[in-house]
Amino acid sequence: MRLSKFKNRVFPIIILFVLVLISCGSKTKDHTAQNNDILNSKNTLEEDQFNDDIIVAANLIDTYLPLLKGKRVGIIANQTSVIFSSKEAQGTITFTHIVDSLLQRDVNIKKVFAPEHGFRGQADAGEIVKDGIDTKTNLPIVSLYGKNKKPSLKQLADLDVVIFDIQDVGARFYTYISSLHYVMEACAEAKIPVIILDRPNPNGNYIDGPILELEHKSFVGMHPIPVVHGMTIGEYAKMINGEGWLENKITCDLTIIEMQNYSHDKAYSLPIKPSPNLPNDKSINLYPSLCFFEGTNVNAGRGTSKQFQIYGSPYLDKTVYNFKYIPMPNEGAKYPKHDGVLCYGEDLSKGENLNQIDLSYLINAYQNSIDKKVFFNDFFSKLAGTKALRLQIESGVSEKEIRETWADGLENFRSKRDKYLLYE
Repeated sequence: MRLSKFKNRVFPIIILFVLVLISCGSKTKDHTAQNNDILNSKNTLEEDQFNDDIIVAANLIDTYLPLLKGKRVGIIANQTSVIFSSKEAQGTITFTHIVDSLLQRDVNIKKVFAPEHGFRGQADAGEIVKDGIDTKTNLPIVSLYGKNKKPSLKQLADLDVVIFDIQDVGARFYTYISSLHYVMEACAEAKIPVIILDRPNPNGNYIDGPILELEHKSFVGMHPIPVVHGMTIGEYAKMINGEGWLENKITCDLTIIEMQNYSHDKAYSLPIKPSPNLPNDKSINLYPSLCFFEGTNVNAGRGTSKQFQIYGSPYLDKTVYNFKYIPMPNEGAKYPKHDGVLCYGEDLSKGENLNQIDLSYLINAYQNSIDKKVFFNDFFSKLAGTKALRLQIESGVSEKEIRETWADGLENFRSKRDKYLLYE
């Protein structure tokens, strides 16, 4: 344990279900409680999926609880911010939300800050998350994906310390690390310390992709890093501080609570999906490769049950692609791309796991697009972090040649990354 500074059966079932519904949800200014509260819950996994030996930092309560004693606490959290209790029969994982656990220990939590997808993790990608009140705890919920992505000084004024505990997936365009940046920056300006409770990176075993060029900086990419950075949230926070990426190069008073028994090459299955469109391990593994389609006219599985495991478009050549599906509105995709339209593409859900970005899906889709002029949109360069990738694909540059252009940037990043690693 290390503290790093910088660091008859139907009726009972029905009753139980009703009680769960009563206790859950969050309300905002224009909608009432949701029906899938995860504050106290169970999740069933395959027997070999959960890494029993990895202890996430949130579980090391005795390490960080003294840092909260007598303090007014804010917490950046979502549905993944849980403390695991036990592993039961059939791989059932029991957990309690960290907000509940800390309140039960008389920690003075003043408010919760919610990132993209909201406190319950139900909002669509890009959907505005509204401020509200959590109906279970009556705590104020302050959105970091609405009017402001950075906490204001007013919102921080009644706090002495801020906790950041969110499960990331290790991709530059996954916006939780952008929220991390703004939280650190705001807290540095307000002279409020930040405590990060570290969690595994499910894509932490490799580094890949083009380095972001700062002229393409946006909320889906704020720093000059590759698409897959191979760092935990805690390590990444150290890099933000160490590289002077906060406004005016200020530094955040940062304490990282490290995990136990974690290493970057250790596989980790997320017990709770980190966002509505990353429902399982396969989607998380394919996400760094398929998210590029968000900047094209190709649907990446949103509006299906195989988000980021399939891709397709009505504009792909159906003589080449024999897999087909129709996107329809569902959780996390109220308005999916090509809603109700037959799409032709590829199902990758049964393939081998990747240990690098696979550009072949993107390149093949472009080459077999019926109208190449409308394949890419302006969002693509923000996702890629560079204009070069689009130009390379349009010019017919091979995947091997494209990857060679990344080599120097990746080597330089690896050297920089080494300074901030907390785990092997």
